[in-house]
Amino acid sequence: MKKNNRIPLSPCLRRFRFYFDLLRKTTNDYLFFTDLQENMVMISPNLVQDFELPGEILFDLDKYWLPLIHPEERADYQASMDKVFSSQNSYDHNLEYRVRTRKGEYVWIRCRGRVGLDRDGKPYIFAGTMSRMAQRNKADEVTGLLNKYQFEHAVKLALAQYRETNEGGAILVFGLDNFKIVNETYNRLTGDLVLKRVANIIDNVLPPALTLFKLDGDEFAFIYPGATEKEVAEIFASVQSALSRPQDLEGHQYFCTASCGTVFYPEAGKDYLVLHKHAEAAMDIAKREGKNRNVIFSKEQYNRWVRSISMRDSIWESVENGCLGFSLFFQPQVSAEDQRLIGAEALLRWKNPKGRMVAPMEFIPILEETKLIIPVGKWIVEEAIKTCKKWRRVVPDFRVSINLSYEQIKDLSLQKCVEECLERYDMPADCIVLELTESKIVADWSFVNKQFDSFRKMGIAIAMDDFGTGYSSLASLKNLSCDIVKIDREFVKKILENDFDRRLVQYVVDLCHSIGIHCCIEGVEEEAEYDLLTKECKADSIQGYLFGHPESVEVFEEKFLQLEKEK
Repeated sequence: MKKNNRIPLSPCLRRFRFYFDLLRKTTNDYLFFTDLQENMVMISPNLVQDFELPGEILFDLDKYWLPLIHPEERADYQASMDKVFSSQNSYDHNLEYRVRTRKGEYVWIRCRGRVGLDRDGKPYIFAGTMSRMAQRNKADEVTGLLNKYQFEHAVKLALAQYRETNEGGAILVFGLDNFKIVNETYNRLTGDLVLKRVANIIDNVLPPALTLFKLDGDEFAFIYPGATEKEVAEIFASVQSALSRPQDLEGHQYFCTASCGTVFYPEAGKDYLVLHKHAEAAMDIAKREGKNRNVIFSKEQYNRWVRSISMRDSIWESVENGCLGFSLFFQPQVSAEDQRLIGAEALLRWKNPKGRMVAPMEFIPILEETKLIIPVGKWIVEEAIKTCKKWRRVVPDFRVSINLSYEQIKDLSLQKCVEECLERYDMPADCIVLELTESKIVADWSFVNKQFDSFRKMGIAIAMDDFGTGYSSLASLKNLSCDIVKIDREFVKKILENDFDRRLVQYVVDLCHSIGIHCCIEGVEEEAEYDLLTKECKADSIQGYLFGHPESVEVFEEKFLQLEKEK
């Protein structure tokens, strides 16, 4: 655009013209010099070129500039400019706001300026720069998709459209599953390659009318105006199917699934921040519930999620205060042959700061996710051995079974902790049994066996817990070197009415006995079940409500150990 030469420069601006022309040749930023007394401004050609301004020299810039500023930022801009023109001393103007370009697109700029004083100390010049904020304006550098700021703007437009037409819709936020592993296994450049490929895969699946946005980290999102739950399910299934195909990564094939959180507006909120927060929460729930799925936001789920987040903080505090609030309950184990008390399984319990007992299914996953199970597990070992020492005065061969998670097995300091506790309480290694839940095995068996073999050399027995509930029980039995197999309640509950279940238990017990493995049956609740399991199936030991529920130390001693004393 040609310079506007019809307006002569004021003496003030004429004095700075040489420096102005020099500066604009050294930067891509927009420049402005304003004569405050004349309200005349001199702006750089690139500002005229990119925005709808009539020339480089203007009276009352705001007459042209203010209408271009996004309505949401106009008030802040006007307030700052009022201070510029009314200031009686030096004033720094520093503001971020959106401005509409000649193409009709809003872009974010950062404007920095300073009021200069003349020799008499009066404000007479306002000069500075405006620069486009790349992180807010440009598409995501890795994927080329519109970024989170554009997503926010699009959501606000969708909400505005709802207010005009009363038509709502859905917002879907995706997060890649286990993406952190890609960055850790390879590097960030490879991670960026994965993000770009995933962006292309999802974008190709979406209908042309829908726009995919790239949010922070490994998250993507799109808005689906007018969508129903059925349509959301269908489009997620398409994304899920597309991502299920293997991708080649540096010569290796990999799968990169995604978890999704969906919110319907206006039901889930009428504000961008609320909707985004709810979508993120739903996505987090999807990841916790197994990943590679879509969760539609509901207030009930969200309230549970908030409680879970709050619970994490409380658990951290409990652990930092020496496992305050944690306790062990014990469920008796008896000899199948004569119902003699031989031991107990230690079960972790936790009371929150309000004194409410929290269900293990709520707090145990949090312990494992946060790896707090490692310090808590060491506390369990100490408490179990200390308790067992006391109870062996009544039952000399009493032993306590302690559950281990895979995270604990990976902790190489666990063995030293066990050794030190046994030594501290002067207890033999056969006073405890370490139980591994079969379904928790997620890595190579050779490592697990190596860890357990070191415990077995100490004289500690190893048990496979919940046998029959995992993906491949017989394969696990083959792979894991153990001394005891605990057969789950699922095998037992229909044993009286189902001949197949009875024969299956009998077969498993016979198989275990043939290779020198002891069998403990869990979940025995009826006398008839006990008779069948002992007489026909030849179980070695029994654990279940028939012989006792999990109890606190005090109640256990009163209910079970007192009986042993009286025998």
